[in-house]
Amino acid sequence: MESKRQQKHAKLLQKELGDIFQKDAKHLIGRSMVTITRVMVSPDLGFAKVYLSILITDPKATYELINEHKKEIRHTLAKRIGKSVRIIPEIAFFLDDSASYAQHMDKVISDLNIPPAPEEEEEDED
Repeated sequence: MESKRQQKHAKLLQKELGDIFQKDAKHLIGRSMVTITRVMVSPDLGFAKVYLSILITDPKATYELINEHKKEIRHTLAKRIGKSVRIIPEIAFFLDDSASYAQHMDKVISDLNIPPAPEEEEEDED
Protein backbone atom coordinates (compact mmCIF):
# COMPACT_ATOMS: atom_id res chain seq x y z
CA MET A 1 0.00 0.00 0.00
CA GLU A 2 1.41 3.34 -1.01
CA SER A 3 1.62 6.18 1.47
CA LYS A 4 -0.04 9.54 0.83
CA ARG A 5 3.38 10.97 0.06
CA GLN A 6 4.06 8.31 -2.59
CA GLN A 7 0.63 8.82 -4.13
CA LYS A 8 1.12 12.59 -4.29
CA HIS A 9 4.55 12.16 -5.88
CA ALA A 10 3.15 9.60 -8.35
CA LYS A 11 0.36 11.97 -9.43
CA LEU A 12 2.88 14.78 -9.98
CA LEU A 13 5.08 12.49 -12.09
CA GLN A 14 2.09 11.23 -14.07
CA LYS A 15 0.93 14.76 -14.88
CA GLU A 16 4.38 16.07 -15.81
CA LEU A 17 5.39 13.03 -17.86
CA GLY A 18 2.08 13.25 -19.70
CA ASP A 19 2.83 16.89 -20.57
CA ILE A 20 6.35 15.95 -21.67
CA PHE A 21 5.05 13.30 -24.06
CA GLN A 22 2.43 15.68 -25.43
CA LYS A 23 4.66 18.71 -25.91
CA ASP A 24 8.40 18.13 -25.51
CA ALA A 25 8.90 14.58 -26.79
CA LYS A 26 7.06 14.79 -30.11
CA HIS A 27 10.32 13.94 -31.90
CA LEU A 28 10.40 10.62 -30.02
CA ILE A 29 6.83 9.46 -30.40
CA GLY A 30 5.91 10.96 -33.77
CA ARG A 31 2.22 10.39 -34.52
CA SER A 32 1.78 7.95 -31.63
CA MET A 33 -0.52 8.74 -28.77
CA VAL A 34 1.25 7.97 -25.49
CA THR A 35 -0.73 7.91 -22.27
CA ILE A 36 0.69 7.45 -18.78
CA THR A 37 -1.75 4.96 -17.28
CA ARG A 38 -0.11 4.48 -13.89
CA VAL A 39 2.95 5.52 -11.91
CA MET A 40 4.22 3.62 -8.90
CA VAL A 41 6.88 5.23 -6.71
CA SER A 42 9.22 3.48 -4.27
CA PRO A 43 8.97 4.40 -0.57
CA ASP A 44 12.17 6.47 -0.74
CA LEU A 45 10.83 8.30 -3.86
CA GLY A 46 14.03 7.42 -5.73
CA PHE A 47 12.52 5.04 -8.29
CA ALA A 48 9.34 5.22 -10.38
CA LYS A 49 7.67 2.58 -12.51
CA VAL A 50 5.81 4.29 -15.34
CA TYR A 51 3.21 2.33 -17.30
CA LEU A 52 2.60 3.55 -20.86
CA SER A 53 -0.29 2.94 -23.20
CA ILE A 54 0.72 3.53 -26.82
CA LEU A 55 -1.86 3.89 -29.58
CA ILE A 56 -1.94 4.52 -33.35
CA THR A 57 1.53 3.21 -34.32
CA ASP A 58 3.61 0.14 -33.43
CA PRO A 59 3.73 0.06 -29.60
CA LYS A 60 6.93 -2.03 -29.41
CA ALA A 61 8.96 0.27 -31.65
CA THR A 62 7.74 3.41 -29.88
CA TYR A 63 8.43 1.81 -26.49
CA GLU A 64 12.00 0.93 -27.56
CA LEU A 65 12.58 4.51 -28.74
CA ILE A 66 11.24 5.93 -25.47
CA ASN A 67 13.41 3.53 -23.48
CA GLU A 68 16.52 4.56 -25.46
CA HIS A 69 15.87 8.23 -24.61
CA LYS A 70 15.07 7.65 -20.94
CA LYS A 71 17.87 9.96 -19.75
CA GLU A 72 16.64 12.80 -21.95
CA ILE A 73 13.09 12.38 -20.61
CA ARG A 74 14.37 12.31 -17.02
CA HIS A 75 16.39 15.48 -17.68
CA THR A 76 13.30 17.25 -19.04
CA LEU A 77 11.36 16.05 -16.00
CA ALA A 78 14.09 17.43 -13.71
CA LYS A 79 13.78 20.87 -15.34
CA ARG A 80 10.04 20.85 -14.67
CA ILE A 81 9.84 19.53 -11.09
CA GLY A 82 13.37 20.17 -9.80
CA LYS A 83 12.30 23.04 -7.54
CA SER A 84 9.37 21.18 -5.96
CA VAL A 85 10.97 17.80 -5.17
CA ARG A 86 14.22 16.84 -3.55
CA ILE A 87 14.94 13.71 -5.59
CA ILE A 88 14.31 13.21 -9.29
CA PRO A 89 13.50 9.50 -9.44
CA GLU A 90 15.08 6.97 -11.75
CA ILE A 91 12.42 5.97 -14.25
CA ALA A 92 11.58 2.54 -15.62
CA PHE A 93 9.05 2.39 -18.44
CA PHE A 94 6.69 -0.56 -18.93
CA LEU A 95 4.06 -1.20 -21.58
CA ASP A 96 0.55 -1.29 -20.18
CA ASP A 97 -1.34 -3.80 -22.27
CA SER A 98 -4.57 -3.70 -20.27
CA ALA A 99 -6.43 -1.92 -23.10
CA SER A 100 -5.46 -4.55 -25.67
CA TYR A 101 -6.27 -7.30 -23.17
CA ALA A 102 -9.71 -5.80 -22.55
CA GLN A 103 -10.28 -5.57 -26.30
CA HIS A 104 -9.26 -9.22 -26.68
CA MET A 105 -11.57 -10.33 -23.88
CA ASP A 106 -14.44 -8.32 -25.40
CA LYS A 107 -13.92 -10.12 -28.70
CA VAL A 108 -13.79 -13.52 -26.98
CA ILE A 109 -17.00 -12.84 -25.09
CA SER A 110 -18.80 -11.52 -28.16
CA ASP A 111 -17.75 -14.62 -30.15
CA LEU A 112 -19.28 -16.99 -27.59
CA ASN A 113 -22.33 -18.85 -28.77
CA ILE A 114 -24.63 -18.67 -25.76
CA PRO A 115 -28.12 -20.03 -26.30
CA PRO A 116 -30.96 -17.85 -24.99
CA ALA A 117 -32.38 -18.80 -21.62
CA PRO A 118 -35.68 -20.66 -21.81
CA GLU A 119 -38.60 -18.46 -20.91
CA GLU A 120 -40.39 -19.52 -17.76
CA GLU A 121 -44.14 -19.75 -17.82
CA GLU A 122 -45.91 -17.20 -15.71
CA GLU A 123 -47.74 -18.68 -12.77
CA ASP A 124 -51.28 -17.50 -12.18
CA GLU A 125 -51.99 -16.21 -8.71
CA ASP A 126 -55.72 -16.60 -7.86
